[in-house]
Amino acid sequence: MKNIELETIAKMLREQGYISEDPIAMSLYLAMKLQMPLLVEGPAGVGKTEIGKVMAKALDTELIRLQCYEGLDSTHALYEWNYQYQLLYLQMQESGKMDIGQLEETIFSDKFLLKRPVLRAITQETNPVLLIDEIDRADEEFESFLLEVLSDWQVTIPEIGTIKARNKPQVILTGNRTRELSEALRRRCIYLWIDYPDFDKELAIVRAKVPGIDINLGREICLFMTELRKKKLEKIPGISETIDWARALAAMHLSHLDKKLVEDTLGVVLKDWQDIRQVRDSLSELLEKTAVISRLS
Repeated sequence: MKNIELETIAKMLREQGYISEDPIAMSLYLAMKLQMPLLVEGPAGVGKTEIGKVMAKALDTELIRLQCYEGLDSTHALYEWNYQYQLLYLQMQESGKMDIGQLEETIFSDKFLLKRPVLRAITQETNPVLLIDEIDRADEEFESFLLEVLSDWQVTIPEIGTIKARNKPQVILTGNRTRELSEALRRRCIYLWIDYPDFDKELAIVRAKVPGIDINLGREICLFMTELRKKKLEKIPGISETIDWARALAAMHLSHLDKKLVEDTLGVVLKDWQDIRQVRDSLSELLEKTAVISRLS
């Protein structure tokens, strides 16, 4: 595995426009150094998935992503047989002289195997980064399967046999805490929590991701978002929504927020109709707080 120093990780984060903090760089460094999985938890939209992209870039290797969902099983994470290709091959061999044994050995070979993310990760010639996104959306049975893979780094395919990892991939798991993960999984990982950013960090992110944005507009957007997250919303907006909103407003060449503008663009920031109605009802108060804090800072 490519040897990466702590300073290099911090520099790589900055070069990719990822506004980091010391704990993030340190967690990446330790995960690489100790070759341990990194479990990253935090609210939706705070940049957890980006960690995997940064690590792949730092290692100069492939990023293989497995998006978890309810009902995900080991088959969809490991492999599937290309049945259409197998059937076509059998039809082509109907008039041939290949015996049953040879035929079975041929159609159940790597040639007809569709490798899904986990199997792809352990059969790479170089060390890939395996990003297992939103692990908490998968059920406990899949988590148990994953624990076995992380422990042994090998999988068994009945028709072929056991396949061992050629190179141990670097694993990053992300979660939004929609359910509690097992202690067994947590013990095998280095843990990192990423929360909503404070004002200074969010402004730095906006200025990095939306170059050329008016400085005053960027400040007002981030102050507004800080106040917005204090409200009891169904879906609290993350950094990604802040960036989308900043891009939209910057494209209109604006220099400040006003009530009508904010009201008309709330759909960029909020994704729940009850949240939008609640914020519209208190919009004057939110904007006043934003203006007062902006004057004082």
